[in-house]
Formats: sequence, structure tokens, C-alpha cells
Amino acid sequence: MDNPAVSVPPDPIVITGMGWVTPLGNSVHDVWNDLLKGETGIRPTPSEIPLRSDLAAIVPTVPLSEDPHSRNLRFTISAVESALADAGITIDADGLELILGTSYAGNLDDPETPSLYTWAQQVAERLGHARPPLCVTTACSAGSDAVVMGAELIRSGRREICVCVGTDVVTPAKRLGHSLLGTMTDQALRSFDSRHNGMVLGEGAGVLVLESAGHARERAARAHALLRGTGSANDAAGMTAPDPSGASVVLAVERALSGTGVTARDIAVVSAHGTGTPVNDAVEATSLRTLFGSGAPGPVVYGTKGALGHSLGACGIIEAITVVKALDDGLVPPVHGLGTPMDDFPLPLPIGAPSPVPRTSGLSLTLGFGGFNTALLLTHPGSAHE
Repeated sequence: MDNPAVSVPPDPIVITGMGWVTPLGNSVHDVWNDLLKGETGIRPTPSEIPLRSDLAAIVPTVPLSEDPHSRNLRFTISAVESALADAGITIDADGLELILGTSYAGNLDDPETPSLYTWAQQVAERLGHARPPLCVTTACSAGSDAVVMGAELIRSGRREICVCVGTDVVTPAKRLGHSLLGTMTDQALRSFDSRHNGMVLGEGAGVLVLESAGHARERAARAHALLRGTGSANDAAGMTAPDPSGASVVLAVERALSGTGVTARDIAVVSAHGTGTPVNDAVEATSLRTLFGSGAPGPVVYGTKGALGHSLGACGIIEAITVVKALDDGLVPPVHGLGTPMDDFPLPLPIGAPSPVPRTSGLSLTLGFGGFNTALLLTHPGSAHE
């Protein structure tokens, strides 16, 4: 009698390269240490247009006097080159897929600015990548959704390696738009604090190099982390306001966990979207309570937007990199600006100093305008869940 068929799990996806450009600098190691020390890149930034606040988190290495399209190109190319060097590969590697995510980039300010796909093509051309790139624009979740696309291409066997990019740039139109919407703070960005009253725009780029574990082994590449699962969902509640029930956020996380063998009890750390707006913070608190309950034991929740600003289409990958670093070091940075947590926040928050966490699994959450909610499940290579 023949043996019954045995289900063979798919080859894991590993992260072999990381790079970023941020308001605190461009070195992953140095910026991570600044985050652990509680540093912030948010500064007064002059505006010719009256705004609710003059605060912004600007990348200091690229002059603000350059046009937004050019600045966005420079962020992207620099971060991709850093990630490729970290992974030990070149942009012309066989079968490499380049996937770029952004929000509006510089297109709100200049009607003559090339389309977002033209921007993606220009990035590919300047990097020397011969294949047509993929481009995704799903508001603040664009970077995370680029990772979702890359993961699916690898899981399906269509690609062995994907370079996933999230990038965005601060522009006068974006600052004015968030000022008029009332989403911009007139004081400071204080995620999950009882005094929270809005966000601060930031900019930059983040890049993750994804590979099948088999491909990484063949070239003896180092694995920073495993991308164990991805999940996305849309609440379709409105153009800007999220569904207050948080059901779509919960669904995105459940989809990321599904089939991985990792449960909510195994999550040590959550990088929250943490914009500092009362509406967003309340939705995340509700979602996290549904997923994890209240109190200890439960994952430590942190956010980096008080340090790096809200970089829109770039934030998903920048924040995923911080989860990788948190799992590697067993530490999460303090939430900059957090002094007195919201009364109903259900889980531990690091205040004033880094908080230790087990080196197991973590989640990165992004919640975008239009209801785009995305969850990335990351596991330390040495974890029992690898």
C-alpha cells in the first residue's frame, strides 16, 4: 500500500538585507541605537504656508531645497543600495524583482511631476535594473504592501528574491493637507498618551531584501529574520477615518498568523502604527485588546513616529526593520513623547527607557488612509518558531 501524501511546508522567507534613509541618519545600526536612547528627528521646519504646526521630520542628508520628486528618488536609491550591500547581492541578480511602494510622493505639489509608475521606472533605470519594476500605492500601508507582494511572489515560486521598498517625502501640499484635516498636532506627537492630539509628517525610505530560505542557503547569506506571515484587509469605512471597531486590523493580523504555527501568545513585541491621533490610537487599542486581551502577559507595544515622524508610504518597512532589530537585541525603544498612557490602553508600553522583550516573534502593523491595514509577522532566526 502506498504511503499517504505528506504535506511539505513551503520554504521559509528570510530577510537577508536591510537599508533605510531616515531623519536620524542612514545607518541601520546607528539609527537603531539613537531610537533606543530616545532621540528624535522631529524639528521645527519653516513653511511659507501657515500651518497648525511647523514641526516635521526631515532627512538632513538631502537638501530640502531640491524638488520633492528628486528628493524621493535620492532617498529610494540610497536605501536600496544600502540594502543590496547588506544582503551581498547586486541589482542585476538573476530573477530579482524590484517592488516599490509610496503614497503620493511629490505628485500632490506639481501636476507636471511624472506618474508614480514613471517614478518607479526611473528608480529602476538609475539603479541599473533591467526588468520593469512593480509599484504599489496604498497610502500609509504602501511599503508594507510591497513586502506582501514580494512574499507572495516568493511563496508561489515565481521569484527567489525580491527587493521591497517603501519611500515618501514631505512636501508643502502634504503639510497643508494634514493641517487642514486636523490630523496634524499643534503640540507634539505623543502616541498612546492621554495628551495625544495629532501626528507630525516625516520622510525617508526603507528596504527589505526577501529571499526563499533555499536561495539564501545556496549563497551562504545571513538571515536577519524570517518573514513568517503577511496579512492585509480593508475596512472600507471612509477615505480617512478608520472603522472604530478595529475588525479589519484584527483580520489582517489573523491572516498573518494563519498557517504559520505562531499564535497570539507567541508574539513578544508589536510595532504599532501609533500616529498619535486620538482616532487611530483608539482603534489600535481596541484591536490589540481583541487580539491579546489586557495586561500581562502580553506583547510590549511601541511606536517610532515620535522619533521619525509619520513617513506615510515609507513607514511600514522602516517600522518592520525596527521589529527585526528589536528581536535581534531583545530590546524595544521607548515611545518618544509618551508620559501618561491612555487609560484604556491594554498592553505594556515602554516609557522613558528601552524595554526588554523575548527574542521570538513580533508584528509590524500599518494602518493606511482608505482602510488599508497590513500586518507583517517576523520571527528571530533562533526562535523555536523558525
